[in-house]
Amino acid sequence: MDRASGLSVRARLTLSYAGFLMLAGVLLLAAVWVFLLRYVPDRALMINGSVDAPRPGVFPVRSNLLRVFAPRAAAVFALLLAFGLAGGWVLAGRMLAPMSRIADAARLASAGSLSHRVRLPGRKDEFRELADAFDEMLARLEAHVAEQQRFAANASHELRTPLATSKALLDVARSDPRHDTAEVLDRLHAVNARAIDLTEALLLLSRAGQRSFTPEPVDLSLLAEEAVETLVPLADRHGVAVETVGEVAPTTGSPALLLQLTANLVHNAIVHNLPEWGTVRVSTAVRPETVLLTVENTGEKVTAQTASTLTEPFQRGTERVHAAHAGVGLGLAIVRSIAQAHDGTLTLAPRSMGGLRVTVELPAA
Repeated sequence: MDRASGLSVRARLTLSYAGFLMLAGVLLLAAVWVFLLRYVPDRALMINGSVDAPRPGVFPVRSNLLRVFAPRAAAVFALLLAFGLAGGWVLAGRMLAPMSRIADAARLASAGSLSHRVRLPGRKDEFRELADAFDEMLARLEAHVAEQQRFAANASHELRTPLATSKALLDVARSDPRHDTAEVLDRLHAVNARAIDLTEALLLLSRAGQRSFTPEPVDLSLLAEEAVETLVPLADRHGVAVETVGEVAPTTGSPALLLQLTANLVHNAIVHNLPEWGTVRVSTAVRPETVLLTVENTGEKVTAQTASTLTEPFQRGTERVHAAHAGVGLGLAIVRSIAQAHDGTLTLAPRSMGGLRVTVELPAA
């Protein structure tokens, strides 16, 4: 944004400091005049000798005092002005030094260097709070940019895979006309279906964090029942028993997005489970200011470090995935984005007996 040039903050602070100093001098002289000089007579008075004044003489008059005092007062005012300007310039420079460091960090950030930090030393004050807030913002921005770069790289890789597979199938079919056309078409159909699922997941992930929805009253317990009812056939095919318990959990948000959140959690809990005799438990609870949706499943043991990475896009617990339902690696990333869009949190914790406990906490209605 183009702006007209003007006085710097340091110059304005210097002038303000010198101005206040001169004003204090004027007030001091005014006090001298009001409380002292106005009692001095403006005509000469003879004083006769007495006990209190044993020597006779002439009482000084106001005009003489002013003639003697005025030049010295002007000199003092000039000294005050010079001292105010010099001292104000130095003090303003010392006070604004932290702002210079913050401005330098902002310029580096605008140039693309997000690793620089202000790290302003000293005790807590307004400038230190601003510097700390700026450092926190840079840290979050750096993490966000790194996450977006990883996401773009992973998305490019994931989208390139089905395209490369399709090209290879077409090359094989073209080079060998006797190849089974039906088999090629079936494989192309599967590859294209996976690419479509990935694209739709990417679109859903991008829309989930935009908060472009009108909040409506939602009961998480009803959404849990609906998601479980929809996914019962999948659970039966994998031999997983699904249990739904809990109480009415009212919140506000997008019913469609929250249903997608619940369905993703239940779907993951089913396909990331034991090969047989697995269980999934979906529960809801109410706290004073929040509501909880918890999905627990059995499965292989997961470390806390692995659990903390599962919400990253395209991160899969490959050792826990049924091959027929490997997914696109965006299920929990979508869940986290939807939870954040509803001012909620997503927590993943490994269970001691194996499997995961996933908890979504949302503001209560």
